[in-house]
Amino acid sequence: MRDTKVLPGFADRQKTADEAKKALLAKFKPKVAVIDPDHEKRELIRAQEKEAIRKAHAEAKEAARLALLEAEEAARIAAEEAEEAARVAALEAEQTTDEQKRKERKERKAQIKADARARKEMRR
Repeated sequence: MRDTKVLPGFADRQKTADEAKKALLAKFKPKVAVIDPDHEKRELIRAQEKEAIRKAHAEAKEAARLALLEAEEAARIAAEEAEEAARVAALEAEQTTDEQKRKERKERKAQIKADARARKEMRR
């Protein structure tokens, strides 16, 4: 019961190993890809969508910047108006103080005159 087949020699084993190695390396080689005909259309649509998003973001950013500038301007104007109102109130208070002083002085002078008249009449 001997095999009638001859055992493979070194050259046969080497050849088989080379073929196996080539088959293994062939798995890693890039394959020819099928080109999608709609690929360009999709890329164009994506590019348009991205551009629309960029524009929307830029517009929103510009609107926010303008709103910030308007808010700062409104705050500045409000501060100036408040400062002006405080200054006017201070001037009015000062005028009121001056008026009160004048009024008190007139009352004192009137009182002094009245006292002087009363003394004069008492002497008579």
